[in-house]
Amino acid sequence: MTTVLLADDQRLVRAGFRSILDGEPDLQVVGEAADGAEALTLVRELRPDVVLMDVRMPELDGLEATTRIVADPSLAGVRVVILTTFDLDDYVYGALRAGASGFLVKDTEPMELIHAVRVVARGDALIAPSITRRLISEIAGRAAKPVPTTRLNALTEREREVLELVAAGLSNDEIADRLVLSPATAKTHVSRILTKLDARDRAQLVVLAYEAGLVTPGWLG
Repeated sequence: MTTVLLADDQRLVRAGFRSILDGEPDLQVVGEAADGAEALTLVRELRPDVVLMDVRMPELDGLEATTRIVADPSLAGVRVVILTTFDLDDYVYGALRAGASGFLVKDTEPMELIHAVRVVARGDALIAPSITRRLISEIAGRAAKPVPTTRLNALTEREREVLELVAAGLSNDEIADRLVLSPATAKTHVSRILTKLDARDRAQLVVLAYEAGLVTPGWLG
């Protein structure tokens, strides 16, 4: 059973998400928070697998709450998905840098919400859905000027290719297809990259690749 915490200052939003998620046999909403401070308290108490975190909330915003969750070693198993709208693009990039495992737009379709929770709960990052792919590029385009780094030197040429495709928002299956690999091999490459770069998940790989200048917005087409 995957447990979920909802953090949003709008009661109707929380009610809608609860109705969708609780209708699935493998998902359970275990708590609701109306602000970031309450979300932090409940995360520490309930240890949910996934937190759906709104960006703009009173007391403590979702970005700061996410930063504190990710920084707490005792909450290493908790994954955060940021809830946003298209007019909050700047917040999304900051959220990914803070360690969020992905983001969703609030008007996402029910099946996409369900899929997102399952994907993030199993340790992957929600960075590939078509509804957000363009948004990722726009955010990355406003990232700071690439900073030289030696971290990528640990990667093989093939691993750098895989990292570029991860940064473009491709899934393991899509990477396998593009590089003519088996899905299992693609997954192994991603796992090795995560280990070598000491990254929490695929979302952090995306940020690292853009900040290092390995890829630029829209390079894949």
